[in-house]
Amino acid sequence: MAEVVLGIDLGTTATKVIAVDRDAGVVASAERGYPMRTTRSGEATHDPAQVLEAALAALREVAAAGLDVRALVLTGAMHTLLALDEAGTPLTHSLSWADNRAVEQTARLRGTPRGIALHRATGTPVHPMSPLVKLAWFAESGFSAPRWCGIKDYVAFRLTGQWVTEHSSASATGLMDLDALAWHPDALAFAGISAAVLPELRSPLEVLPLALEVPGIPSGTPVVLGGGDGPLANLGVGAVVPGVAALSLGTSGALRVVRDRPAVDEGGRVFCYAIGDGLWVLGGAVSNGGVVAQWAAESFGVDVVELLDEAAEVPFGAGGITALPYLLGERAPWWDPDARSAVVGLRREHGRAEVGRALVEGVGQQLALVLDAVRSVADVHAVRVTGGAFRHPLWASVLASTLGLPLEVAEDSEGSGVGAALLAWRALGELPSLEVAADLVVPTRTIEPDPEAVAHYLRARPGVERLYQALQDLVAD
Repeated sequence: MAEVVLGIDLGTTATKVIAVDRDAGVVASAERGYPMRTTRSGEATHDPAQVLEAALAALREVAAAGLDVRALVLTGAMHTLLALDEAGTPLTHSLSWADNRAVEQTARLRGTPRGIALHRATGTPVHPMSPLVKLAWFAESGFSAPRWCGIKDYVAFRLTGQWVTEHSSASATGLMDLDALAWHPDALAFAGISAAVLPELRSPLEVLPLALEVPGIPSGTPVVLGGGDGPLANLGVGAVVPGVAALSLGTSGALRVVRDRPAVDEGGRVFCYAIGDGLWVLGGAVSNGGVVAQWAAESFGVDVVELLDEAAEVPFGAGGITALPYLLGERAPWWDPDARSAVVGLRREHGRAEVGRALVEGVGQQLALVLDAVRSVADVHAVRVTGGAFRHPLWASVLASTLGLPLEVAEDSEGSGVGAALLAWRALGELPSLEVAADLVVPTRTIEPDPEAVAHYLRARPGVERLYQALQDLVAD
């Protein structure tokens, strides 16, 4: 009977449970989906009961495979927030990172000396995604609660009965002092809460006993608190040594590199979040990844694969078109929820193939700007990639050339789920360090950049920055 750890990955559209052995091999998996409620007001929320039931259903399915379960471990989407009563019953839905209702609070704080100081102290950029400004929005709306937490903390509470969080998820709230590993007094003051309403801070490697009855899993089974999906995705693709970045690209995207101490750049362009065991990730997330190709395909009335196939036939440079692909606003490096999109340089001879190519290149240039910001603080000389967008070769070729680095592809990687499981094996004392993930997770292929395309994108990148600023000036009130 295989000995495994069950990684519970609480995602934006589904929860996936994967059984992972000591060598990072995925033995079994199960997934359960749920809807995200969105409204024109900027709401983007989940029903906590649906998320919990999805996790339990997936756990029961994997447990039925007859595996020797050594531990459970949690990971999930960062920047979530929900209110609970004293007994731990939800009073609100869980706000996702995409919830955009705290724009006024963000605007008042971002760019101010107080906002800059909080970003440097907490590692979380001032943006509507942050629980810091979400809490301020609730306070200014007249709503208060005896307990606040993230959705992963709520599931951990139901599994263990203990009111705790860990440094990884907490480092993405905008409320935790990275150096002190404690709730930050000025962040609490801005949010309008006290530390008493937040969970107790623990290590991501903290082990608690399973208290909830889950068929197929013995009571008392170790539950490792785990961490945020972004930091643990680095672990899951083996990007845990200095200079090796992890790049994930699905609907959105992110680029992160590991450090042994927390830091952000002077320009406030990057985030810094904890993995655990003394490791931190520094990087940036972009809101617009594969979604821009999907939007273009829908707009042109074609299948997205067909559009990307056509775009792949267009030479780099997209026939002189430059795209700012900010359909959902943008996060790194601008952290601007009001950022506007643009397609510049259109001529009569252009068609959907050139526009599609320009949009993909625009995403690549945005991630290259994130890389530039990261490099102002940390070395990056290699990139390991994962994500559904890389199933089409256009994304891989464009990203390799915009970043100017070979892309090491981890085929079919479960990313943060595997990373969470490796964290749990470390917590159980079965791994000597988290850095061994670099040897356990081996890339299957490498995409090399095109030197001519690299030179072209490098020359064009300052123009992308100027175009962003010019467009912001044009649409400013």
